[in-house]
Amino acid sequence: MVGFTVLAAPAFAFALACLGTRVLIGVLTRRAVLDRPNERSSHTAPVPRGGGLAVVAAIAVGWVWLLAADAEAGRWLAPLSVALALAALSFVDDLRSLGAGVRLGAQALAVAVGLWALDGHGALAAFAPAWIDLPLTALGWLWFVNLYNFMDGIDGITGTETVSIGLGLAGLAVLGIAPAAVLGPALVLVAAAAGFMVWNWHPARIFLGDVGSVPLGYLLGLLLVVVAGGEGEGEGGGGATVAGGLVAALLLPLVYLVDATLTLGRRLARGENPARAHREHVYQRAVIAGASHSAVCLRIAAANLVLVGLACFLAPAAPLVALAAGAVAVAVLFAALRPAPVPTSARRT
Repeated sequence: MVGFTVLAAPAFAFALACLGTRVLIGVLTRRAVLDRPNERSSHTAPVPRGGGLAVVAAIAVGWVWLLAADAEAGRWLAPLSVALALAALSFVDDLRSLGAGVRLGAQALAVAVGLWALDGHGALAAFAPAWIDLPLTALGWLWFVNLYNFMDGIDGITGTETVSIGLGLAGLAVLGIAPAAVLGPALVLVAAAAGFMVWNWHPARIFLGDVGSVPLGYLLGLLLVVVAGGEGEGEGGGGATVAGGLVAALLLPLVYLVDATLTLGRRLARGENPARAHREHVYQRAVIAGASHSAVCLRIAAANLVLVGLACFLAPAAPLVALAAGAVAVAVLFAALRPAPVPTSARRT
């Protein structure tokens, strides 16, 4: 029964997200909940924003279905409840901007609840005492929630990243590098994101909004912390295997991690407000230079495929080699997305 549910719950989540998003296109358009283009936008016409409502609803139904079928999966109930609360707050933020303090405070509380649900074991539990592990994990998780929101800037990108990370998590669970309980929730995230992408692929008919990107970042962060913490390691369980879980958790979202972190660092170095909207991410500069949203997302998907392979097959045996190879894969992606230099003859004199 549990095996059937692991497949049926994602299938239902896909259908619910796909159909629900289609309904929301009409509802949000009629109610004028629109993302209107400005100088920092990557779109040229108003597009309804708030498709995350259907995505989060589909995830909630899928995860509750999994909880009902497997009592041991009860650990996901508290984080799921917090994710729904984050979605509600983020939808309010989509409608009328809330202060950064309110958003960060709610996200920090959500992270605290998530760590409590994981019995106080963070991403570094296998390597460091709790007084080091928990604060560093909380900061990393909080940053991941925000960068997942920051990176949602072109059609299809967050769906592409969610599907990639979710499939990687599912692969880790199948291989025994992550706990088996990660499999079902990861597949539900994949399915819900895929259902939304039917309507969000370029040219997008609807945007995710903070109501979707923030809970997605939170829930993916939860599963990545579980993997990084060294739970459910496969046989052999030596230091290399435990380190492999941590490296695998870093590899899966490495494109987002590197792009968002480097961009934030550059902006802080220039004294800019980090919360101010901009178009300085690597993927945004590629679109500005003329690449299509779809082409950028497909290149990111190709890099993510390499990262998933490294996380699943190389990280458990040679974590440092896998991490180095992942860095090379991201560097190659960024080089492929870099705008071509303007020929000297074409420059203004």
